[in-house]
Amino acid sequence: MSSASLAVAARPHPEATRVAALSAAIALNLAALLILTRPLAPQALALAHKLVAVPQVTLIEPPPKVPPPPPIELKPLPHPTVAPVRVPPQPSVVPPPAVPSVDGTQAMPPEAPPGATLDTAAPAPVEATLAYRTAPLQFPSQALRRHMQGTVLLRVLVDENGTPVQVEVEHGSGYALLDRSAREQVLAHWRFQPATANGHAVRAWARVPVSFVLHDL
Repeated sequence: MSSASLAVAARPHPEATRVAALSAAIALNLAALLILTRPLAPQALALAHKLVAVPQVTLIEPPPKVPPPPPIELKPLPHPTVAPVRVPPQPSVVPPPAVPSVDGTQAMPPEAPPGATLDTAAPAPVEATLAYRTAPLQFPSQALRRHMQGTVLLRVLVDENGTPVQVEVEHGSGYALLDRSAREQVLAHWRFQPATANGHAVRAWARVPVSFVLHDL
């Protein structure tokens, strides 16, 4: 055998069965492709219509501006005029000043004339020097132990019965214990001869000294 005949290889012929199988596979694939693509065509067309039909955007113009209302002016209400009411002055009766009598008491003011306005308030107490009815005095034991002594000047208001109704310390003794004891004892136990005016007992202020003195034994 020559070298030329060896270089050329023999080509195999395709088998009829293999060719038929490949042809059948291709036909099946084409049929499946056609079946799959047919229902997609209307959907794709509808999608294209949706994409094409884009709604138009319309710009809405803003409403015109409303002018603000005019300012409201508040006017004050007129004040009603009230006529002043004038009250005629009432005549007042001023009593004459009282003149102290010789015995230290003060005379009663004279009676008001008929038709004059009377003052229903109690008359003011007079200033007088009163005599003692009873004047007991007990030295405070605490003051005795401390050797306290001195004189307390009291201002005593005595009523028409001679009973002290108010006692004030006008000048102290220098010891609060003696001042307090003198005030309490005079208010509780002392009695006076009441002041008189026009034959009637009246209330009166009197200055009463109370002395606490230590006597040497």
